[in-house]
Amino acid sequence: MADVCCALAGLGFGAVLATVVEGETRGTLAAPGGLLTAAGRLSGFTGSYLMLLMVLLAARLPWLERAVGQDRLLRWHRRSAPWAIGLIGAHIVLITLGYAALAKAGFLRQLWSFVTTYPDILASAVGFLLLVMAGVTSFRYARRRLAYETWWVVHLYTYLGLSLAFAHQIVTGVSFIGHPLTRAFWITAWAATAGVVIACRIGLPLWRSIRHGLRVVSVREEAPGVFSVVCSGRRLDRLRVSGGQYLQWHFLTRQLWWQGHPYSLSALPRPPYLRMTLKALGDHGLAVSQLKPGTRVAIEGPYGAFTHHARSSDKVALVAAGVGITPLRALLEELPAGVDPVVIVRASTQGDLVHRDEIAALVSRLGGRLHELVGPRDEVRLDASALARLVPDLSTRDLYVCGPDPFSDAVVTAASRLGTRPERIHREAFSF
Repeated sequence: MADVCCALAGLGFGAVLATVVEGETRGTLAAPGGLLTAAGRLSGFTGSYLMLLMVLLAARLPWLERAVGQDRLLRWHRRSAPWAIGLIGAHIVLITLGYAALAKAGFLRQLWSFVTTYPDILASAVGFLLLVMAGVTSFRYARRRLAYETWWVVHLYTYLGLSLAFAHQIVTGVSFIGHPLTRAFWITAWAATAGVVIACRIGLPLWRSIRHGLRVVSVREEAPGVFSVVCSGRRLDRLRVSGGQYLQWHFLTRQLWWQGHPYSLSALPRPPYLRMTLKALGDHGLAVSQLKPGTRVAIEGPYGAFTHHARSSDKVALVAAGVGITPLRALLEELPAGVDPVVIVRASTQGDLVHRDEIAALVSRLGGRLHELVGPRDEVRLDASALARLVPDLSTRDLYVCGPDPFSDAVVTAASRLGTRPERIHREAFSF
């Protein structure tokens, strides 16, 4: 499926290049600044096309989520962002230089002329600045210093930025003048992307939330600072969720209704009940830990390919740290008989072992092995030698890892050194 998606994206890219090249003539290229202007149009079109792909990658298309996984889609999204914004920035510079050469004017004077006299250029300039703002806040250094809510709101401006840029392309784009088919193709691409976003990010979640009618039943502490939220709802047997997946949760209180946060299910649905477990970090986590019974809940999802369906063998190793055990606990519950699991749980103290009795019972049911590594990180290590000792046949198993990024990075690196192939490593990241 990933290969098919890449092929379709490549075909679309080829169509975009064809529309730009077909719109150029010998006369326009030979004019003063003609090559700069043509390069500017090419970079603008390709940058805009990449932006549309980025939006689709983050649109949470159900079939694409199940086939590829949200983690992988977001990695593609993040890798595309610098190229898209860089190409659009190059478009601005090259087009301005080309027109300045034709008008025999300076760069800044021509740029000012664009903004003040050309239709929709001011709006597109504002849109570009919004895209840059979203891009800057996506750098890892910035993300670590932003609250999730702030990062989320900033990224909503991506949609506004693209909307402001669209009119400029259609109204002033030379490639569209006298080319109705090209114009129709570009409008269709943008309209289809907008339709997908509205359907998958608004329509489908709204329908599911109304259909299932979730309400909070109870909130209980599982370990210091770790809470489980149990909800009841209708037709939960029709909520197609697998162990290891997560939902985007909106708790409909005055403080939290607008904030959607991803939390993994810590157990398979048991109609009419649904349970998720979270660590009460930040204002949102603390507010969730104090929810009252009866609070309405809206959901998006389920999302993620971190499920037993991704495995390629009947032997698995599940490695988690802290609250990262929650999706693995649900995954364990869904493992079919005959699968041999080895589970490694890392925690600072015995009290920090979340769902400890449930994990032990599930591992025992499957005839697997459970290793609890308890103690300070510098004293109780989980490096390559420890992994080799605990799971001697690790290279023959599918490895599932969940926990904070530094922990997951270290486990994945160690497993790779021990011969585990990349396609057998499945990871759920706790980052945005």
